[in-house]
Amino acid sequence: MLSKTPAGDGHRRRLRERFFQNGIEAFHDYEVLELLLTLATPRKDMKPQAKELIRRFGSMANVLEAPTSVLLEVPGMGSVNVFALKLPHAVGRRYLFEQAKGKDYLHSSRTVKDYLTHNLRERNREVFMVIFLDGQNQIIKMEELFTGTLNTSAIYPREVVQKILEYDAVSVILVHNHPSGGLTPSSSDRAVTKKLQTASTAIDVEILDHLIVGGNEFFSFADHRLL
Repeated sequence: MLSKTPAGDGHRRRLRERFFQNGIEAFHDYEVLELLLTLATPRKDMKPQAKELIRRFGSMANVLEAPTSVLLEVPGMGSVNVFALKLPHAVGRRYLFEQAKGKDYLHSSRTVKDYLTHNLRERNREVFMVIFLDGQNQIIKMEELFTGTLNTSAIYPREVVQKILEYDAVSVILVHNHPSGGLTPSSSDRAVTKKLQTASTAIDVEILDHLIVGGNEFFSFADHRLL
């Protein structure tokens, strides 16, 4: 007896072949999501779910950054499907970090900015990160420390100092995002920077820069002589 070929197998095979031949640039956003969802649910047509995700969230980037609990509210989306969407994004972050780790920051700033852009540009909340450097300006660690509305009361210098001592860092670079996309530092941004400068100076650690990420662009406190 001949086995039945599941409906949609030909379509999924053509999507895979198109990826190998032309790369991801040949796909619409919903088709990329469909491919990822198919990995988790290979016997089901996931195009309707993929299109619904784009309709609800507006873009593939927004889908990938959406909270798990919100994604699970989409009809037809189970925990396995959400895992299929979240894992590649997390792997991308890990890959970009590994590309930068242990390298001289000044000579790998483009790689670091790629990591920061990938990690922060689509966040709908402010995230405060610190890049920890050794005596040769090599990257030891890049770590998120605070999230939410960032102001002088939300950033705790003691926690930053604890991390500096834990990683035995000699200097640091502060990073946070502006979900609105704007790059102009607020009065709170300036106050936070001064507050952390005071704390780091007390332990002989230099703040080399404070970067603001807005979309794909950056504002550097050091370049604008604000440090």
